[in-house]
Amino acid sequence: MTNKDELVALAADQVLGHAFAAAPHPEEGADAELRALAIAVFDALDRHPWAAFHVNTPPTLANALHLLDRVGTLVARTGLPAEQHFAVSTAISYYITGVSAQIVAPRATAGAATSRDAFLTQTAESGEKLDPADYPFLTRTTTELRDHDDRDQFTTGLDLLLDGLSSTADPRPSA
Repeated sequence: MTNKDELVALAADQVLGHAFAAAPHPEEGADAELRALAIAVFDALDRHPWAAFHVNTPPTLANALHLLDRVGTLVARTGLPAEQHFAVSTAISYYITGVSAQIVAPRATAGAATSRDAFLTQTAESGEKLDPADYPFLTRTTTELRDHDDRDQFTTGLDLLLDGLSSTADPRPSA
């Protein structure tokens, strides 16, 4: 171990590893397993928000590689053409870790004394001060920002990705 950053990255990689252990393996098919894996990773990072920014730094740690490999293996089972496996697998993997970091990590950087509700209230109040002519969407959605559920927000985007995958893949995937 040469520095603190490496130690933190290894600890974050362990959090990711615990997510694999918690992820169920549904018998419903690759889409269901992708969803279960993604939610297990989100939940693990939600329990350990400090880890969210570090799970892909560097992207060569064992469990970060395992996540991409597992996602890629599941994408291959969907019947998607082989030439699309890499692009789709990396998009899903980066969605899982990147969006988790964007949703979960701000709570960790806001400080231990700041609750999720206080953080969202502060963010919404900042949004309310914006000019609606310049930021029509942001000013219109401050109420939803205050009251939304992070996990629901994550799964909404995940379901859009997986629905797109399902509509593109061959309904008769190869074994």
